[in-house]
Amino acid sequence: MAEIKLSNVVKKYGDVTIIDQLSLAVAHGEFFTLLGPSGCGKTTLLRMIAGFIIPDAGQVHIGEKDVTHLAAHKRETGMVFQDYALFPDKTVFDNVAYGLRVRKFSSQLIDTKVDRILQRVELAHLKKRYPGELSGGQRQRVALARALVIEPRILLMDEPLSNLDAKLRIQMRDVIRELQQEAKITTIFVTHDQEEALSMSDRIALLRSGRIDQLDTPEGLYSRPLTAYAADFIGGANLIPITDWTSRGTQTEVAIAGGVVLIDSDPTITAHAQASAKSLQATYQLAVRAEHIHIQTASKTSTHSVPAHVVFRRYLGFKVTYCVKLVDGNTLMADVAAADDPRKQAGEAVFLNFSPECRLVLV
Repeated sequence: MAEIKLSNVVKKYGDVTIIDQLSLAVAHGEFFTLLGPSGCGKTTLLRMIAGFIIPDAGQVHIGEKDVTHLAAHKRETGMVFQDYALFPDKTVFDNVAYGLRVRKFSSQLIDTKVDRILQRVELAHLKKRYPGELSGGQRQRVALARALVIEPRILLMDEPLSNLDAKLRIQMRDVIRELQQEAKITTIFVTHDQEEALSMSDRIALLRSGRIDQLDTPEGLYSRPLTAYAADFIGGANLIPITDWTSRGTQTEVAIAGGVVLIDSDPTITAHAQASAKSLQATYQLAVRAEHIHIQTASKTSTHSVPAHVVFRRYLGFKVTYCVKLVDGNTLMADVAAADDPRKQAGEAVFLNFSPECRLVLV
């Protein structure tokens, strides 16, 4: 089994703390993503697991073994780097075979294993070419094949798709995920791209300044963010200041900018707010996804609606995006399916209805 467990790991460079008392557990066979902006500590954390960086404190376990101070080449991990790190003077075959030769496999077994993995990543016909003769996507697949051919217990990937164009990134997501599930390899994937994280992962750890801001499934992280940071980073939610709120069993009334929003109650948030003496204005905002705002005319308003006026309308094919301004001056982005577009123009008065999936989040 190849579970990974980090216990209170710390890494500092001088007075700067990169990883701050971080703990997490990754299950055997899981596709686990470290997500966050540049400088949040995700690559440092990955390199701790790989053995390229030794933590200043804490422990790293792979299975039952404490590998905190174990050399990288003894950890049974395969690594795919952002720049692929291929040998420019070696053919595709020799690049992929390198790890097997270092491990003293027989020539016959090397030939068998390399041919099999090159077939799997659809590069068998290019095995005599050099990296300089390949496209970006082909080089990425060579790097992936080289990591997988040694049959590692753990696969570590540091932003491997960032150098590819948009169409190829989408294709390679599917290839990586399919190979990972096929081999049941415990995988840790580093990215700053929320779409990659949401589409590929079993679970995601969203990092913030060396700590985990939220650890959840892709659906949980998008639908149930706990903080304004998570709501904004995943999906770019509108964040609205709150003036008052009232819990009514399974639903909560939230007062904002001249109107009232009715949302589903969250027991976690309600309990925290009560413990904090209901100091909501100082600690909470309302997170509203663009698709959770419904634009209505004055004749279609309900009790739970908020007045606004249109700043601009932007047609995007399958959807129309509106920028609307509330009476307190805050602006929101609202997405409407093209078929349901009310065709409002700049300056027109509207009322906004909000989906009950909107969330109270910690600031």
